[in-house]
Amino acid sequence: MDRGEDERLLPLSALQHFLYCPRQCALIHVDGLWAENVLTVEGEQLHALVDQGHGRARDGIRVAHGVNLRSLRLGVTGKADALEFAEGEPPHPVEYKRGKAKRIDADRVQLCAQGLCLEEMLGQPVPRGSLFYGLTRRRETVEFDDRLRTHTEQTIHDVRELIDSGRTPRMTYDRRLCDRCSLKDLCLARGTGPERSPERYLARSLHAALREDVPSSPEEE
Repeated sequence: MDRGEDERLLPLSALQHFLYCPRQCALIHVDGLWAENVLTVEGEQLHALVDQGHGRARDGIRVAHGVNLRSLRLGVTGKADALEFAEGEPPHPVEYKRGKAKRIDADRVQLCAQGLCLEEMLGQPVPRGSLFYGLTRRRETVEFDDRLRTHTEQTIHDVRELIDSGRTPRMTYDRRLCDRCSLKDLCLARGTGPERSPERYLARSLHAALREDVPSSPEEE
């Protein structure tokens, strides 16, 4: 893979964004928008705490944090929050999330993609990983079965198709998701309409505002 192809590698985080909301994924990875809220800040703080434990071992398990991952076959790249290594066992990726387990597969797909990257990089099976949720302080073991692997590879395909299209999908309002999204004030669903970019909407709004500030000519009065 040459440098140009390497730059096309999808970030693993885009898979989670897409399954949470395809519009959110496009706002971040097509339009380049981002905003913080209390949930994203708490998530960053959790990851900072995790990184402080780099290289620690407990109960015979060595733990590495912030490990770079890549799959050239799938065209994705990212980092594992933590990798656990136990004697005679395959590496075990652990992803840390600030909230609690979700009904959708967004977190599980992101974790499975880490496992697929590890399999390609290390040349050995990675059958499972774990999700740790800060709000509930609970750890969920995720089996990388055929269903989840298929879902993960299909999601990678769908995300690449979305980003390559350069289009921002129309918003479908879901209070449970939208009210928690840090991009809700940038989403501008009513202003953009179907398949339109917030950047173009903002540009049109700015142009209209500037025209209103220009004094009218005598002929227009």
